[in-house]
Amino acid sequence: MIIRFFDISFALLGLVIGSPMLLIIWFIGLLDTGSPIFMQKRVGRNKKPFTLVKFRTMKLGTKSVASHLAQSSQITRFGSFLRKSKLDELPQLWNVLIGDMSLVGPRPSLFNQEELIFEREALGVLDVRPGITGLAQLNNVDMSTPKKLAEWDKKMVDSLSLGNYFKYIVFTALGKGGGDRIKS
Repeated sequence: MIIRFFDISFALLGLVIGSPMLLIIWFIGLLDTGSPIFMQKRVGRNKKPFTLVKFRTMKLGTKSVASHLAQSSQITRFGSFLRKSKLDELPQLWNVLIGDMSLVGPRPSLFNQEELIFEREALGVLDVRPGITGLAQLNNVDMSTPKKLAEWDKKMVDSLSLGNYFKYIVFTALGKGGGDRIKS
């Protein structure tokens, strides 16, 4: 309950304070690709689908695959900046605000990532809201190793406390970890 309170508070605060930056990024993204917002169905809590919202970093028409399977040639120049700075994730604050996600939790997978979904389901990881950041991302464990990722997600879920929640957010804000990688 307390984590949800902080999720709502931080998401609302981030959207309000960050709105000028969101508008600037939206406008530059409009010039970059013609479609600055990227929306994609993802696996949510209890395998319920939800629409993840991000700033577009790849060319229009890029195949919908996990980040580690995507080609770097599909990333736009502005998209590369957004990914490196993690600013592409800002619209997910909306997902947090409406309850589809938490700031901290396992990164939401695509429905075609069946092995990852199976591993997470077996460990009970899908019982929690997916998050923008988490222990696996901070330790450079990505979706290319589904079993390992599910195990790290389980470790995070089992040890999530208010202290760890804030620690993961601060470490992410400071640029620790790398999350999902794109093939060169």
